[in-house]
Amino acid sequence: MSVGIQVGVTPAASCQYLPDQQEQLAVVMSADYHTPEKYAALLAAGFRRSGNLIYRPHCPQCQACQAIRIDVNQYQPSKSQKRHRSQLNRLEVKVRDQLDANWFALFQRYIAARHADGNMYPAKRQAFLDFIGSDWLSPRFIHLYQRDHHQLTLVAIAVTDVVDDGLSALYTFFEPEHRFSLGRVSIQAQLQLANSLELPWLYLGYQIDACSAMRYKADYYPHQRFINQQWRAFSWPVIPQ
Repeated sequence: MSVGIQVGVTPAASCQYLPDQQEQLAVVMSADYHTPEKYAALLAAGFRRSGNLIYRPHCPQCQACQAIRIDVNQYQPSKSQKRHRSQLNRLEVKVRDQLDANWFALFQRYIAARHADGNMYPAKRQAFLDFIGSDWLSPRFIHLYQRDHHQLTLVAIAVTDVVDDGLSALYTFFEPEHRFSLGRVSIQAQLQLANSLELPWLYLGYQIDACSAMRYKADYYPHQRFINQQWRAFSWPVIPQ
């Protein structure tokens, strides 16, 4: 990365993941870094995007957020993850450049059931489109459909960026009362897509060990975490059965 990159820091605010902490973000201000190629380099340096905004945590008193990526080629599923793969095989997977026409109804149900106490409730169509879209990078949409006789029913969508060295999971929403573990199944769908595209990494955002809602990301081995400005490898604590 060029040493000339300009980065701004947001004012301190209450952390949405760790209530006893204050959060700040380092935000990329250099417009020439808003390209797919340069974003890939920033992603590999622990940054993420929200719409056109490229950022990473910059909290002086806390280092809990660690960018995490799964090693696609070496990934070995645990017993439960094999079950999620089996569930994926019972669904119809379609990767598209546009959202299914029924996406917003599914998104509304998901937000109302899972995030009614969060800042995305009530679900807003344009706010979500602004969050996942950008002027310089178009995400892919991994749609999961339930086969019902001769009909397909939309049950999940994983919004994913494609960059030079991998996929970057941006947001996933799904049928909240479905019998499958659709959030986990969607990770398998993204691993499957990364493998088919011969991409080595699946970036999952930030792992926060102290936040129970974010802890699941560390269940996928081997993975790497971005710690002290470098990627550190984590192997299986036990051999999966």
